[in-house]
Amino acid sequence: MKRFLLFSALLGLMGCKTSSPTLGYETPTLKIEPLTEHTYLHVSYLQTESFGKVACNGMIVVDDGEAIVFDTPVNNEISEELLEWVKSKDLYVKAVVATHFHDDCLGGLQAFHNRLIPSYANQNTIALVQDKDVTIPLNGFSKTLELQVGNETVILDFMGEGHTVDNIIGYFPKDQTMFGGCLIKSVGAGKGNLEDANTAEWSQTVAQVKAKYPNASLIVPGHGQYGDRRLLDYTIALFK
Repeated sequence: MKRFLLFSALLGLMGCKTSSPTLGYETPTLKIEPLTEHTYLHVSYLQTESFGKVACNGMIVVDDGEAIVFDTPVNNEISEELLEWVKSKDLYVKAVVATHFHDDCLGGLQAFHNRLIPSYANQNTIALVQDKDVTIPLNGFSKTLELQVGNETVILDFMGEGHTVDNIIGYFPKDQTMFGGCLIKSVGAGKGNLEDANTAEWSQTVAQVKAKYPNASLIVPGHGQYGDRRLLDYTIALFK
C-alpha cells in the first residue's frame, strides 16, 4: 500500500491532465486511471435493466512494453477505444483475461480477437458461454495460471464460487495489486446482482483469497471504488 500511496502523491504533485500518458485518459465512454507504477484501472459503462447505468472496472498491467488486460470494456466499440489508447502508449497487448462469464467481463472480447490477442478464462467460464451468443475465450485453465508481462508475472486464480461459479481473481505481485473482479465488493456496496451467485460460499471464497495473498495491498473490485484490504473484510462480512 505504501507504493500505491507514494505513486498517488506523485500524481497529485504533477497535476491533472487527461491527455497525459502518465495520468490516463477519459471520454464519455471510457476512463483509464493509473493505480500504481505498472497498473491502470479501466472503467466503462453498462446499461442494465435492474441497476441502470453501471460503471464496470477492469485493470491493465504493464511492464517493459507489454500489457495484460483484465476484463474487457462492456462492448467491442469501447474495447477498440481502449486498445487504441494502449497502442498509442507503444504497448503490445499480450493477453486479455475474462474473470467471469458476464458481459462486463467479456462483452468486448471480439475486438481483442480481431487483433489476434490471446484470451484466457477459467474453464468453467468457457463452458458457461458455449451456448450463448457471445465471443468465447480461447484458452482455459482449471485452478491457477501464471502469465508473463514484460519481465514480471501475473497470477490468475480460481479460489471458489461467489458472484458466479467461475469467478477468478488476478494478482500482480510486483505492485501488490489484486484485481478482484465481481467477487470483491467495494466498501459500502450492496450485494448487487445475485442471479448467478453462490451466497453460501462467497464469504469462504474471499477468506481463502485473503489468506493466500497476504501481501495484496491494493484491491480493485468489479464495480465501485478500489482500496486496501478492507474490501476483502467488507465482502466477507457482507455475505456471512
